[in-house]
Amino acid sequence: MKRIKSMLGRLLSKRSDKYGWSGDYSSWDKARAIAGGYDQQVILERTAGAMLKVKNNEAAYERDSVLFNKKEYPHALIAFLIYSATIRRAPLHILDFGGSLGTTYYQIREFLTAENCASWNIVEQEHYVHTGNRDFSDERLKFYSSIDDCMKDRAIDFVLLSSTVQYLEAPHVFLKELAERAFDFILFDRTAFNKDRQDRITLQRVPPEIYPASYPSWFFHEDFFLSHFSGRYKVVAEFPSYVDGESEMCIDGKHKGICKGFFLINSQKYA
Repeated sequence: MKRIKSMLGRLLSKRSDKYGWSGDYSSWDKARAIAGGYDQQVILERTAGAMLKVKNNEAAYERDSVLFNKKEYPHALIAFLIYSATIRRAPLHILDFGGSLGTTYYQIREFLTAENCASWNIVEQEHYVHTGNRDFSDERLKFYSSIDDCMKDRAIDFVLLSSTVQYLEAPHVFLKELAERAFDFILFDRTAFNKDRQDRITLQRVPPEIYPASYPSWFFHEDFFLSHFSGRYKVVAEFPSYVDGESEMCIDGKHKGICKGFFLINSQKYA
């Protein structure tokens, strides 16, 4: 376990070998043509096996199918969840977009009180939704295959996107639509940005000891990324990734990326 944890840390920071991020592709399709994808069954199986250990209190928490004996808390997320519930004066219905089988929910569930969390709703790929609702859902945690399906059941107040947007084929279309939905609060965590002033499409290769996969991954131009929310949202705070070694990200062995987050409030609802 220590060896895998160490490997994951090196992958997310300073590794320059065949694992990590590489390339500067002109299109998502060109990167995807040589990638292994993210919907492979083996990834779901390894993640589900690890998450069951967390659910059964046999491990502290899981990230990318890797188990940890001690939690690393996303302090910014916890703080802004509590802050959002406070200014809204009601517990939040939270949408965790791309939340796997409940990684973040189980990571911070001791902080999710009746005063700040009414429900935690994960939007994921269909095979994750099936496994999630069968093996991991509870009175607050539910799984859906789309934002619209989720919103048929409840109105969402707070949207979490943690290490998610960079793996979407058309992220800017998604971000524009997200802004137009006018949720009260949006928190981006562990999101990859390019130090150069342009978007960059790379290929991310994961060490097989974690799971055998490779997939396209964006590094965003920060100003363009945030421009989708201009006029409707106020950027209240930005903060570094809570994951050790993730603040500086290497592309082709060079420090070209940074991983961080932003907390946004709907300024048309909260002055």
